[in-house]
Amino acid sequence: MTESALVATSRPAPGVLLIRLDRPARRNALSGELLRQLAAVIVDAEADPDVRCLVLTGDERAFSAGADIKEMQARGFAAISEHARQDAWRTIERCQKPLIAAVRGICFGGGLELAMLADIMIAAEDAVLAQPEIILGIIPGDGGTQRLTRVVGKSLAMKMILTGEPISAREAQQAGLVAEVLPAEAVVDRALALAALIATRAPVAARLAKEAVLAAYETTLSAGLDTERRAIRLAFTTEDQKEGVAAFAEKRPARFQGR
Repeated sequence: MTESALVATSRPAPGVLLIRLDRPARRNALSGELLRQLAAVIVDAEADPDVRCLVLTGDERAFSAGADIKEMQARGFAAISEHARQDAWRTIERCQKPLIAAVRGICFGGGLELAMLADIMIAAEDAVLAQPEIILGIIPGDGGTQRLTRVVGKSLAMKMILTGEPISAREAQQAGLVAEVLPAEAVVDRALALAALIATRAPVAARLAKEAVLAAYETTLSAGLDTERRAIRLAFTTEDQKEGVAAFAEKRPARFQGR
């Protein structure tokens, strides 16, 4: 990894890509360059049939402290509004493969907004989550006002956004923001184990399932049900569906090919 690399990757298990934000001196602050590098990794993973599930994490001190304050101080609104940065956010948001966030330590501001792009969030007991932008005289600008409210509800979202105060991992779990809370040293391993399990499932079905679940946040119930029906109709046309049924009947593990 070169000195300019702010994102590191590895393949700890078949079908699994582990992505680490690697800017420890700045608590993994989301500079424009870090986001561009992360988006490039996502693009490569999307195109790689050997990658079936992604895990995104930081380090033991911080998942991410949020936007790069020095960039904001130097450039103002332009630091977070430039097209390249917005394109990077959209690329990450539109990742079609399952994405798990493994959160330790600080997960603030843009860091929490990034973690909320994951399909599953696993948090350490030492994790603290916040949208503290109001302390800087601004508001969340990378989806926090919308995604946080949709997950935890108006009251808690307002409390977090209007006060800037953090919540614990346990509070986040109770609110539905986090799927599991574990001892700090177990978080990444648990995320990788989940990813390895998901990687054994039918890739096309996983993509369709993700699309259908996310539709619940974007559409009415009737429109979401239409999305689900279209998705399951498509799933029934795949070779993986035939393999899954055959494997069940033959009492053997399915060998899904993503077709």
